Amino acid sequence: MDIDRRKFISAAVTIIGGIPLASIIHAKDGFEPVCFGVFADSHYADREAMSLRYYRESLDKLSECVDLMNELNVDFLIELGDFKDQGDPPDERETLRFLETIEKEFCRFRGPRYHVLGNHDHDSVSKRQFLKAISNTGFDRALPYYSFDSASFHFVVLDANYRPDGVAYGRGNFDWTEAYIPGRQLRWLKKDLAKTVKPTVVFVHQRLDVNWENRIYGPVNAAEVRKVLEDSGKVLIVFQGHEHAGASGLVNNIPYYTLKGMIEGSGSENNSYVTVSIDRNLRISIKGYRRAESDQFPRLSVSG
Repeated sequence: MDIDRRKFISAAVTIIGGIPLASIIHAKDGFEPVCFGVFADSHYADREAMSLRYYRESLDKLSECVDLMNELNVDFLIELGDFKDQGDPPDERETLRFLETIEKEFCRFRGPRYHVLGNHDHDSVSKRQFLKAISNTGFDRALPYYSFDSASFHFVVLDANYRPDGVAYGRGNFDWTEAYIPGRQLRWLKKDLAKTVKPTVVFVHQRLDVNWENRIYGPVNAAEVRKVLEDSGKVLIVFQGHEHAGASGLVNNIPYYTLKGMIEGSGSENNSYVTVSIDRNLRISIKGYRRAESDQFPRLSVSG
């Protein structure tokens, strides 16, 4: 069911997410490690498959994920956007029913649950309608971007679902290749990172680690967002979705892990989700299930 963690042969790494290992290797008494679950791009809709997108099957795939996360008793479970999809032709009421169905399944997880907004969460419905239909643990109402703490760590959720002119995505009023994180949200992000003393993990739907070749998968101001994360000196890793093939790499010492889309492929063998464990030395271990890739940061040198 799971994929063995890949071994990386490289030079020893002395920095994680811009944080010198020497400064955190001796953790404080009472430091709590964390383990959480992540999935992305479930795209649930009660409609026929199209290409490799098996919309209906995402409900059973999420059920498998929730069952395992309950069994493992992870600290929380988070989805990285494109939670639901829409019918063909699109219909607002039908889309909201799809959202209600997949949210009900997500709510079977017995611990804290969190959402990240994706572009498909804004087709047929507005941002406000989507947020009204979901819940995030510890919040009276769901917000498009927010932060929370778990164990000895800080977590930040970003929303890149805005047009470059600053208008929020809603009811299909956007081109999915043109995402943007507005200045107001960036100012909030800077303040949020400045306030926390905890090592931080960031979640976002669109990829922040894009370059010229794959820029359509990220916000147009991705470099500006990365600069905020880098300047804080607190970000350990960024988890993202959107590009269903998945990816993993480093940009200026911050790891970026892109989850494979849960929707892609038929059958349980084509499911995709991960657990993430971060220990007292800030070593990050990602365990992939089904098609999801396992990884670790720093990518330690190995012998043999």
